[in-house]
Amino acid sequence: MKINHLTPSEELLMQILWKIEHAYMKDVIEHYPEPKPHQNTISTFMKILVEKEFLSTEKEGRIFKYSVAVPFEDYKKFQLRNFLENYFDNSGTEMLKTLIDEKLLNPSELNQFFEIKTTVVPLVENAEAENPISDFIDEITSEKKKKKKGKKKKKK
Repeated sequence: MKINHLTPSEELLMQILWKIEHAYMKDVIEHYPEPKPHQNTISTFMKILVEKEFLSTEKEGRIFKYSVAVPFEDYKKFQLRNFLENYFDNSGTEMLKTLIDEKLLNPSELNQFFEIKTTVVPLVENAEAENPISDFIDEITSEKKKKKKGKKKKKK
């Protein structure tokens, strides 16, 4: 199923329908926030949402029962993909960086999504052997190296 964009008015109507899942026109009007548009306006939006395949209809006598055909979770994922593409060049990392920079997300909150692995490394048995100060002390306290026999330097 291909999901299309919704206008703000269509999305407002879908927000109502996602909450109640299926409804008759009178139920939708009842849940609509003030100022409520005219019944014909709501009816027109409902027809458009049926054409866009966001809603399905079932005739019961002389009236229609409208049911959600695109779940909210699917639409939310569709919107998120578009948002990433349009504003973050398809980079989830860039979006996370922005959320953290704007203090909308605390980095510690990310720990719940990642398994943290630790590696146990044994301590060095002879810690002094790799200590640069110990190396320097050994060098200055050791016996002097013998000079090589060979050409002597000329004095001027």
